[in-house]
Amino acid sequence: MKNSLIFWIEEYLYNPNLFQKLLSFLLLPLSWIYCFSMWIRFKTKKQEDFGVDIVSVGNLSVGGSGKTPLVTALSLRYENVAIILRGYGRKSQGLYLISDGKNILQDIDISGDEAMIYATKIPHAKVIVSEDRKKAILKAKELGVDIIFLDDAYSKHDIKKLDLLIDVQTPNNRCLPSGAFRERLWSSKKVVVLKEDIDFKRKTSLKDRCDKMSLITAIARPQRLDKYLPNVVSKNYFEDHHNFTKDEVKDILTRDKSDSALVTYKDYVKLEKFNLPLSLLDLEVKVDKKIFKIIEDYRAKKN
Repeated sequence: MKNSLIFWIEEYLYNPNLFQKLLSFLLLPLSWIYCFSMWIRFKTKKQEDFGVDIVSVGNLSVGGSGKTPLVTALSLRYENVAIILRGYGRKSQGLYLISDGKNILQDIDISGDEAMIYATKIPHAKVIVSEDRKKAILKAKELGVDIIFLDDAYSKHDIKKLDLLIDVQTPNNRCLPSGAFRERLWSSKKVVVLKEDIDFKRKTSLKDRCDKMSLITAIARPQRLDKYLPNVVSKNYFEDHHNFTKDEVKDILTRDKSDSALVTYKDYVKLEKFNLPLSLLDLEVKVDKKIFKIIEDYRAKKN
C-alpha cells in the first residue's frame, strides 16, 4: 500500500495522467499559497558566513535528480573535504560523524544509505549527517576541512555558499502540492544551473554480471534506470530509502530463479550485509572542467 501511494505521487508529479492533471489544476490555489510562503521565507533569511568554502549541490523538485553521484564526483577532486547531508531514511536523529576521513565510524542504520555511499566511495572525506546543517558546518570546521559540500541545500538561504542547481525536467513545473517544485529559482538568488549531458554526463558500469538478474531498487523515480539496464528477469521497485529485509530479497530471487539481485550503489550499501548474490549497476558522472573552474573562482574570490 505504501509503495503504491509513493509511486502514484511520483507519477502525479512527473508523468501525470488526465485525472492527475485535473487534480493538479484544482490544487493550484494551495500551490500559490505555498510558493508565496517560500518566497517570504527566502526574503527574510540573512546569510551567515562560516569562514570556510561551502558548495551546495541541490535541485528545486522533489524526488531523485542525481545529486549523490554529482557530489561524489566533485568531492573526489579535493583532499581535505567534508560532505554534509540530512541523512534521509536513517534510523537516527541528530548529528553524527559517519567517516572521519580514515575510518567509517557508524553503521548503515545511523548513517542512512546516501551518507554510507559517500563514506565508501570517498574514503578521505569527512562525512556528517545532521538535520541542522549549521551545526554540521561547525563540526566540519572543527575537523579542519578546507571545503564543504552540502547535499541538497539550495533552500538553506541563511548559509553563505556557492549554489549549484541541477536542472530537472518535468512537465509539471508548479509548486507543491500542484507540482513537483519545493521552491522557485528566485531571481535575486545567484545560482549556477547545471544541465545533464552539458555540464555533467552519466556513465554506468556493471560489476559481477550474471545470466539471470532481478532488479531490486529503492531509489526515487526508479524508471530513470531503464535506459541503463541490461536484460533482467523482473523489476522490483521499493519506496525511496526503503530498509530491506533479507527475506524480501531472497523471496524475489527464489521466485525469479535468478542468479543475483541487480542493484544500484544506494541499494548495495544496505544489502551487502545479507551475503546474497549481488550485481552492481554503478552510476557515476563525469563533470565538465568548467564546473571545477567555477568552484575555484568562487574560492579564490572568497579568500
